[in-house]
Amino acid sequence: MNKELLEDGKYKYIETSPGKDVLLLLHGLLGELSNFEFMIDRFGDEYNVVSPILPIMQMPLKALGLIGMVKYIEEFVEYKGFRKVHVMGNSLGGHLAQLYTLGNSDKVSSMILTGSSGLFENAMGNTFPKRGDYEFIKKKAEMVFYDPAIATKKLVDEVYDTVNDRSKAIRIVVMAKSAVRNNLEKKIHLIENPTLLVWGKQDDVTPPFVADKFNELLPNSTLYFIDKCGHAPMMERPDEFNDYLSDFLKKI
Repeated sequence: MNKELLEDGKYKYIETSPGKDVLLLLHGLLGELSNFEFMIDRFGDEYNVVSPILPIMQMPLKALGLIGMVKYIEEFVEYKGFRKVHVMGNSLGGHLAQLYTLGNSDKVSSMILTGSSGLFENAMGNTFPKRGDYEFIKKKAEMVFYDPAIATKKLVDEVYDTVNDRSKAIRIVVMAKSAVRNNLEKKIHLIENPTLLVWGKQDDVTPPFVADKFNELLPNSTLYFIDKCGHAPMMERPDEFNDYLSDFLKKI
């Protein structure tokens, strides 16, 4: 199993087991590939777990947004020659997974959403980004998890450095506004692909009612809640999350 970051043309990504069924992982707006560490460890031998770095900080501003990012994902899947993928996304990555599936349903074996935007998201609010205020950023990072200790100093420092870089902060705002514009409440009923929804009961960013709404609107979806868990179940409660995902993929 290869967990090294690969560079191929304009793409940077992890790919574990070429030739096996593809599990495509899409990170969130401030997410990192390390968010999927436990998933890669669990599924990297059985599946070809592939996770690209989304070029949020590199894409030209005029092309930046959810539509531009979905196009990038489409090009990546085509470049890699993947015939079908199980596409999984957390937070903004889930939003991208929905848009990708809407436009490429024939290439999606299944869709997995966890703490996904697309209907409602209570992220940084109108005060984001609040530059220079470390405690504000720390509290927002801790808000992502049920156990605030998971928001390590390293994680908080990375977010703080990002929002205090003017160029990066502008890009985050552009992507966040694009997510608001691309509300999918009137579209996602068109997704008939098998869908797994795994949600933290204490998710303050995309609260449990959001998961219920996804379950209501997606005609072929199954929803599980995980207790004592926030916005990123695959990080905070990896064993439970991976068990639900494993059972789902076996049925598919």
